[in-house]
Amino acid sequence: MRHLKDGRKLNRSAAHRKALMRNLVKALLLREQIRTTDAKAKELRRWADRIVTLGKRNTVHARRLAFAYLGSRALVHRLFDEVAPRFQGRAGGYTRVLKIGIRRGDAAPLSIVTERGEKKTKAEGAGSQQTS
Repeated sequence: MRHLKDGRKLNRSAAHRKALMRNLVKALLLREQIRTTDAKAKELRRWADRIVTLGKRNTVHARRLAFAYLGSRALVHRLFDEVAPRFQGRAGGYTRVLKIGIRRGDAAPLSIVTERGEKKTKAEGAGSQQTS
């Protein structure tokens, strides 16, 4: 039985899954909006919210933990100085998943993951992957 074994396996090994989530979180911090499959988007939401919560703490220890996960000084700087201050008044739910339809090649359901503060419609989000 899988009691208390939360999270999606995504048909990947543990190391591959960890690397995938790390790369998706990095892309989300860098671009503020990414397009991926529904299952990956729902799992990404868990990890991205944890990283933003870390950014809201703004301590040396939190910065070191964020660097251990992100591996980039520029991303850590962006997380603590630009992204986390936007959510100081919010207790959680920093990202949102907007479903945009199916992928043409394999009919996989697609979603856009973006920050909670932005209001995007499905038509706006489907055309572009990056926010200026």
